[in-house]
Amino acid sequence: MDTENFEKSKTKKVGYRNPPEHSRFQKGKSGNPTGRPKGTLNVATVVARTLQEKVAVNENGKRRAVTKLEAAFRKLTNKAITGDLRAVQLLATLARSAEEREVPEAASDRSLDETEDKVFSEILKRIEAARKGETDETVTK
Repeated sequence: MDTENFEKSKTKKVGYRNPPEHSRFQKGKSGNPTGRPKGTLNVATVVARTLQEKVAVNENGKRRAVTKLEAAFRKLTNKAITGDLRAVQLLATLARSAEEREVPEAASDRSLDETEDKVFSEILKRIEAARKGETDETVTK
């Protein structure tokens, strides 16, 4: 063995995350030359396209074309109305999620000042009293 090559191999670190130079990726050449073919769809795109397809629905004796997403939500809502607890839970979760997305971020960052907090607590007390059947006078005392 040549002493010069021996010295070179000693100075070059080879091991975990340090492959030998001869087997490293070449500059300007991709590690995955074929890659994902153009036009191949990911799962999110396929789901979005599928949910946007139209289906015929009978509503009050009339046929109407609605998206599959809308038809699914109508079916879920109808099951929840009939008393299916799983449908009620899923619908409540979806509604909460939709409401959270609608709230502007600037409004959610703003905290209530002291007077607004007092006003809201008074309103809540009045609502609770109205549910119990109490009059407005008993709440303010």
